[in-house]
Amino acid sequence: MIYTTTLLSSRGGLIGSLINKVRQVVAKDWPPSASSRANDTDHRPLPLTPPRPLAAASISNSPAGQSKTLEEQVGLPPRPKKPLTPYFRFMREQRPKLVASNPKITTIEVVRQLSREWSDADAQLKLRLQAEYKKDQQIYMEERTKYDATLTDEQRAEIKQLKQDIVDAKERRQLRKRVKELGRPKKPASAFLRFIVSERTNTPQAAKQTYREWHQKTTAKWTRLSDSEKEVYMQEARKEMELYRKAITVWEEKMIRLGHIDVVRHGNLIDPPEPKPRKSQAAKEK
Repeated sequence: MIYTTTLLSSRGGLIGSLINKVRQVVAKDWPPSASSRANDTDHRPLPLTPPRPLAAASISNSPAGQSKTLEEQVGLPPRPKKPLTPYFRFMREQRPKLVASNPKITTIEVVRQLSREWSDADAQLKLRLQAEYKKDQQIYMEERTKYDATLTDEQRAEIKQLKQDIVDAKERRQLRKRVKELGRPKKPASAFLRFIVSERTNTPQAAKQTYREWHQKTTAKWTRLSDSEKEVYMQEARKEMELYRKAITVWEEKMIRLGHIDVVRHGNLIDPPEPKPRKSQAAKEK
């Protein structure tokens, strides 16, 4: 675990992209041939899909479950895939031999060892792989040109928006992570949420009752409370909110002094950045 953390902090992006590419190469060559398993002492049946090493899972940058491409998400067939570069072609050829000779080798060690072997590889081998890559690259460019010609302006705009949505979501995740790491005070619960928490103890969910049903019933009970009954929860919420406002003000002043402007609310800045245009506004401008 310590070793993986070190990789993430130093070269997480590079190693992560290499691991993802290795997994693609592994998937293409799965299942392994009988000759490659000759020295394998584990004779259990092979799984239908290639195994995903723990090391690869821990440093992968790909969101889990995102199997469809952007084109498939808008109802289009997947676009042609770029051919493997000479280095990854070398990896595809050499990896089965390396794994067969050392079945317990980790994916990270595979990447490192093959990278060293590639540096010392024969020049003729590199020329052959480069020629294969150029040939497949030409085919890819022709297929990609034909594919792009079939897209309408609306489909292009939708794909562009999906790409921007992915970038925005990534930025939000990174910002939430930074805010948490920098110790931002947590916003207190509202009066309604305090009531919900108290009801979890006073009127717990029945055995045959779903949480949705319990929540709907509790929400209806909240609406029937008188103002005086709600005031108990309102006072608690106001008291906690006042403490929160003081704490967040002190924290944001500290962040400004330390130069972490991106985690400070824009309303508290003298010169706040321009807000990003919303989708509806961008569509109207067009």
